[in-house]
Amino acid sequence: MARDTRSLRTSITAKALSLLPRHWKRLLWERLIRLTLAAAAVVSVLTTVGIVSVLLFEAVLFFQEVSILEFLTGTRWTPLFASQHFGILPLITATIITSAGAMLVALPLGLLSAIYLSEYAPDPVRRGLKPVLEVLAGIPTVVYGYFALLFVTPLLRQISPNVSVFNGLSASIVMGIMILPMVSSLSEDAMRAVPRSLREGAYALGSTKLEVSTRVVIPAALSGIAAAFILAISRAVGETMIVAIAAGQNPTFTLNPFVPIETMTAYIVQVSMGDTPTGTLEFKTIFAVGLTLFLLTLMMNLLSQYVVRRFREEYE
Repeated sequence: MARDTRSLRTSITAKALSLLPRHWKRLLWERLIRLTLAAAAVVSVLTTVGIVSVLLFEAVLFFQEVSILEFLTGTRWTPLFASQHFGILPLITATIITSAGAMLVALPLGLLSAIYLSEYAPDPVRRGLKPVLEVLAGIPTVVYGYFALLFVTPLLRQISPNVSVFNGLSASIVMGIMILPMVSSLSEDAMRAVPRSLREGAYALGSTKLEVSTRVVIPAALSGIAAAFILAISRAVGETMIVAIAAGQNPTFTLNPFVPIETMTAYIVQVSMGDTPTGTLEFKTIFAVGLTLFLLTLMMNLLSQYVVRRFREEYE
């Protein structure tokens, strides 16, 4: 009996020792994966900190020579001219014009398409239509820019002769088409996350499909839909190539979308083409404009997070 017990212990010990290298390999592999993921997160944080630090440092140097009050309230933006003025309001109003026009196109069309995909479309149609719609997000923005300049603008000029060759209207229409998949896809995902029981309860009370869609599903998915809208607005505010090609480079303080205008991103492109010497006051303007753009998009993202937390519905 003692010999059998001793033999059993020996076999168990040998088996444990044989498994020990495999156990240590698994622990080392898990540790390596954890360190890799942590390094990726640290790199993302450090990249963000580096970008913000560069913007702040260069913007501080700019504001040492230009008054912040003039920068925020001035209505003339001519840093590249002999008579220099540094009022950023023309760039801000141009950005607002193009972004607002894009929202008028993308938000209703995106929400309607999301309602169709989520509530009306059969599964085969939805599986085929959604990827086709998302193809729009993969088209290069420079292609959208020339599409706005060479196709949309001539159509607008046939409708109204007051439309200039470079204008904010065509840029905003095409930009709305570009961000439409973002609104549609994110809104549709939020609507499909609504529990089926809510729909069945509304149908049991005699509601129609339209009533279920507009009075049950949309309110239940309101936080996700609102977040999709705000993220789409942030995407429109930061768009570059479409407005740089189709909207023009005329920093005019106006709310007229039919005339050439210049957004903040388009101005950054203009200065970054290499004609402005590095280190000059004119070159530093792109960091002041970039910081303003960064703060606008940051506010949009913070608003999106607040809306998600404020109106989020949780279901069991």
